[in-house]
Amino acid sequence: MNSFIHQVMSGLAVGGVYASLALALVMIHQTTNLVNFAQAEMAMASAFLAWILIGNGLPYWLAFVVTLGISFAVGFMVERFMMRRFREAALHSVLIVMIGLMMLINGGAGVIFGYEVQTFATPFDGLGKFAFGYVSSHEGGIAVVTLIVMALVFAFFRFTRLGLAMQGAAVNPLSASFVGINVSVMLSLGWGLAAMIGAVSGILSAPIVYLDPNMMLNVMIYAFAGALLGGISSAYGAVVGGLLIGVAENLAGAYLVGTDMKLVFVLAVIIGVLLLKPQGLFGRRVVVRV
Repeated sequence: MNSFIHQVMSGLAVGGVYASLALALVMIHQTTNLVNFAQAEMAMASAFLAWILIGNGLPYWLAFVVTLGISFAVGFMVERFMMRRFREAALHSVLIVMIGLMMLINGGAGVIFGYEVQTFATPFDGLGKFAFGYVSSHEGGIAVVTLIVMALVFAFFRFTRLGLAMQGAAVNPLSASFVGINVSVMLSLGWGLAAMIGAVSGILSAPIVYLDPNMMLNVMIYAFAGALLGGISSAYGAVVGGLLIGVAENLAGAYLVGTDMKLVFVLAVIIGVLLLKPQGLFGRRVVVRV
């Protein structure tokens, strides 16, 4: 029983990482109707940036905040100076651009930092066990930071005029423009916010998966599965889906398919969701009349 509780609690903690990246994926999907395949590579680049800042003597949490700010600015500029040029292009063209951006960031990180695996220190060492000893200090720290980030994001979109304007621009750009909202700026801000949330995922993942240009590959798959499970059109669903995937991954690895087959299990979940409930648990079904 203790082992089962440990797997569930640990899965919820790691699922927080998947939830944050899944939320970033959903934010971009709401404005482009596509999955930003470069999201994980942008998170990886943010983790390397934080690693450099910490290595140069910056305190961890100051480096964390600085990295989030720079990630926001980079995401804003990616939309404003690159993706905006393809706003009227065919969907497959935008998809190719995103894949190209992913390969560019991955290859650039390999050239700059090399492919040797680096360690990334956690700020939560020495804090003891969390949740009555069922999770490690880093897993507990992930859960706390993720909850804080999710609460701030929820409050931003629920209680601020800018957050409400961003939601309106994403859901109905034409109507938003009619009431005076600058849709172009809102979309750029959305990309910046998605990059910042993804950076949280990258930084928190680094002490677990270690630091290298391919560190976020599996995390991206788990986050994508969480976004699909919760509903690719629902920010709330992305968070819930990410947490559920974290728990399911741990339980499947411990009791069902073994550690080596966890990724296969998650891929099966993706296929199953697409076949049985494409809109996910909380996503909205879109019906088009012709």
